[in-house]
Amino acid sequence: MSLFSKLFGDSDNNDTSNSGLQWNELTSLEQLDEIIQESSEVPAIIFKHSTRCGISRMSLKGFESEYAIDADKAKPYYLDLLNHRDISNEIATAFHVEHQSPQVLIIKDGVVVYHASHSDIDARIVKGKLTVG
Repeated sequence: MSLFSKLFGDSDNNDTSNSGLQWNELTSLEQLDEIIQESSEVPAIIFKHSTRCGISRMSLKGFESEYAIDADKAKPYYLDLLNHRDISNEIATAFHVEHQSPQVLIIKDGVVVYHASHSDIDARIVKGKLTVG
């Protein structure tokens, strides 16, 4: 494995395969509707990731390493932007947020209550946002 691959991973591999975080893959527009409905019971966290972007990969890995949110407090979803750009576009439209990559969003009661992108993505801040309100 090359130094570049060690730092940024292999773009052909699923970036979440070595993570201890139990992601739920977001792969359909119907699933997005379910997330909106379920968010009235438990908030959803959506991480939008471009598997070919080193910055996105570093943000994902940093988020995963800091993630310490109990499963009953939030349900984490992973969106592979390269394979599901239609879902990302629908997220931007439905929640009135500009598309970014990488990007993390918190959905509560069917609305985005927090979103961040690039270097502003921080699992500790996300956890704090879940306890507010």
